[in-house]
Amino acid sequence: MEAFEILLPLALILCLGKLMGLGAHRIGMPAVIGMLVAGILIGLMKYIPWEPLQNAFFSPEVSFALKVVSKLGVVLIMFSAGLGTDLKRLKQTGVASVVITGMGVAVPMALGTLVAFLFREPGEGALNWLFYGAILTATSVSVTVAVMKELGKLESKVGTAIIAAAVIDDVVGIIILSVLTGFASGGESAETGWNWFQPNSGMVVIKIILFFVIFIAVGAALRKLFDRIERKAPHNRRVPILSLAACFVYSYCAEKFFGVADITGAYLAGILLGGTLSETPYVETKVDTMGYLFFSPVFFANIGIANIEYFSQIDMAFLAFGCVYVAAALLGKLVGCGVGAKLCKFSMHDSFRVGLGMMVRAEVVLICTEKGVASGLVDAAVFPFVILIILLSSILTPILLKWSYRREERQSRRTQETA
Repeated sequence: MEAFEILLPLALILCLGKLMGLGAHRIGMPAVIGMLVAGILIGLMKYIPWEPLQNAFFSPEVSFALKVVSKLGVVLIMFSAGLGTDLKRLKQTGVASVVITGMGVAVPMALGTLVAFLFREPGEGALNWLFYGAILTATSVSVTVAVMKELGKLESKVGTAIIAAAVIDDVVGIIILSVLTGFASGGESAETGWNWFQPNSGMVVIKIILFFVIFIAVGAALRKLFDRIERKAPHNRRVPILSLAACFVYSYCAEKFFGVADITGAYLAGILLGGTLSETPYVETKVDTMGYLFFSPVFFANIGIANIEYFSQIDMAFLAFGCVYVAAALLGKLVGCGVGAKLCKFSMHDSFRVGLGMMVRAEVVLICTEKGVASGLVDAAVFPFVILIILLSSILTPILLKWSYRREERQSRRTQETA
């Protein structure tokens, strides 16, 4: 593949994504919906039996290039979210985030395990059932962050609680997966190269602690360095460029050396470099412009493009389990996180929004599923239903979040009119 061949798919994604985004706005939905629909429409082109079209848009090389651009998109989204996070508000919602995460992990895992117990083959054991449940604990709030940012609610109590809970959720999910895969391999070490990820739960906990200790210490040093640069050359491009470099290093090291998701590293980099830096709004503007102009539309569209093909592989014998499993995935997060928020004295409306925000799944749940299939604990036939969970949660969450805020605004206007 020549490098220029990626340009045509990118052009189609950007044009169709913008067109669908405008259409979504026209009917009162977030632009994210339009980007996802654009990806699904492009993905359906895979079934057009014309070789030049297939080579131009769906060759392995093009798919890999889009995956790389998509990865940059999600990293930039989470970095921007970190830059815009109010640390004082994060401290205020710290306890709430722990409770929300606890309920948001326990409820979907229990439901997924129960569904596997009721519907799967009798020959499968408790470890298999637990792994089906563990897959449903994953949360990916990239779509939620984009929607909350678009609605101007990212720095609200709900937005901050969702992001903080998602970070904790990532840590808890890694521990659960490592314990289950550790049991599956009989406690033997896995060969994973430089990632030094071992299925020993104690090692995983140590690595996670080291991740936060080292990254926070380095972040504090970087803040002092950036402060000096700002004083010498205020409102200069140096700080955004260096901040972006720090974001990429954090993301890389998080995944490569500590087994923590790269988006968690990006979000932590944003928190550490944001907040008190006088140039934070300037940096955030530059990151947003670059991300939402190019990288983010590709990320959202690629969800539909990369995953549409799995639906042709649905096993009818697996259908009953799959449908109930999808319902358990959506309701588990919605109910679990919503109840957790309510226990922390959030209003009913805000509790519903927290549940919605934590309901979204993306690439993390695919990674969890792949680990389960590779370890022999999960049937590969579950993949189409995992994709359905991603698509449904990615589409329903933006629609329902925007509807919930619009309904609140209407009620507020009616109250003001009658007062």
